[in-house]
Parts: sequence; C-alpha cells; structure tokens
Amino acid sequence: MRIVRALSAALLTLGLAAAPAAADSSPSPSQDASAAPTRAGTSFRTATEIEQGQRATASGSTGDYLYWSFPADTGQRPTVGATVKLPDTHAAQTWQIDVYDGLRRRQACQYGAQTRTAAADAPSVELACVLRTVRAWSEPWANDPLPGTYYVRLTATGVAASDLGLPVDSEVRVDSRDIGGSAAVDGSLAEPLVPGIATRSGDEEESSAVLAGLEPEDGWASGWWSDRWVWTAVGGALAALAGVAGYALTRGSGRPSRMPPAA
Repeated sequence: MRIVRALSAALLTLGLAAAPAAADSSPSPSQDASAAPTRAGTSFRTATEIEQGQRATASGSTGDYLYWSFPADTGQRPTVGATVKLPDTHAAQTWQIDVYDGLRRRQACQYGAQTRTAAADAPSVELACVLRTVRAWSEPWANDPLPGTYYVRLTATGVAASDLGLPVDSEVRVDSRDIGGSAAVDGSLAEPLVPGIATRSGDEEESSAVLAGLEPEDGWASGWWSDRWVWTAVGGALAALAGVAGYALTRGSGRPSRMPPAA
C-alpha cells in the first residue's frame, strides 16, 4: 500500500502543476486604448496591424475596402467581430467581412454572421467570423489555418449607386480562445507565415521588406509542446495506480500453506 500512496501523491503533484499551465495558456488582451489604431489599410500590403483584444476603429466611405492584420498562433481559435455605423439616411446595404491567412488564402468561418444586410436607414450592422483552430502544421494540399499573420477585409458588397461614397465608421476587434492539446498535431512550420519572414531569418539585418511587426505576447509556439503531454502523463499515472491497486486487492492475504491438514 505504500506504493499506492506514493503514486497517489505523485499524481496529485502532477495535476497541480498542470492546472496553472492551462490557466495561463490564453493570451492576455491589450487594454491600452490610447494605442488602438484609428485607421485601416486599403490593401493587403497596407493593412493596419492590430493586436488580439485590441479595439481598432477607422473612418471610410461606402464602397471602400478596409484592411487590418493580426497575429494568430498554434492552438488559437480567433473570433473576428466588426461593427459598421451607417449614415442617418441610406438604402439597404449588404456588408461582408473576410479573413485571409498568411498565404492570402481566404479562410472559411465555422460560424458567425459573416455577411449581413442592413435595412434602409438602419443605424449600424454587426458582423462576426469564428475561424477554425490554427494548426501547427498541415498538408500542402490542405487549406487549414496556420500560425502567422491574418488579414481582415471589411467592405460593402451590395450598395445602391446613391449610397456610394457616404461616410461610415467601423470598429474591429479580434479575440481568441485557446483550444489546447485537443487540436494539437505532429509537426510544425519552420517559420510562421508572416510577411517578410525570409528577410529576418539568419544573421541578416532587417530591411524595409519586413512588413509585419506584431507577434503573440509569448512569442510564436515551437509546435511540439501542448497540454496533451500533461494529460498523457496523467493517464499513464492513473493506469499504473489502477494496476497496483488491482494487484493489492486480488493477491489475498499471502501464500497458502503447503502443510497437509492434520489427521
């Protein structure tokens, strides 16, 4: 039974060590409102960089393409939300939000109102796109989201000619949920998919071709570690504990006596 008690203590210690790691895995959003961007880019190359948890605003005109970019790392499931404040008087308008990965491949939304039509004279329209979980590695033929820079494009797809050029105000925010080891895969990218990553590899100095300066708060994940390792160790400890306990319950009181019964 001393072996059982020792394994129980080791299992308790392992569980306590795993709890803080799981709690600290989610990114902490930035609350610095003064540093929030107040403009948007007009193309992929001029997309305004924003951090996760940061509220970005921009003014534009109906019919413009508005671009932002943000970093997303392995195991995160980003949610992109946008609110467009419309003019006081306007016809019915259809607005759409699209998200592209570092290879500029359009990523499908798992759920959310990616496209919405605002009724005539409606004060605003809200859009949302929940992406799939970012994977550490993928097959070349697959369209899975990979770690790196993601681009958000906001635009009106159905606008009456009389509404083109009317001023609008937009607000965009990106948040992520850390999925953890349940989405972990074997393998990892050599580098995250961010613009200008080739110019930053090796000992070369950064050049003007480096376009992306944002990265996750804790840096890019190495790709091999996840809480799946912790729960695998916990499962192995539970299996060993169950084996020792089963043996202790079934072995009986000891070896049977070999002395013949008395006559």
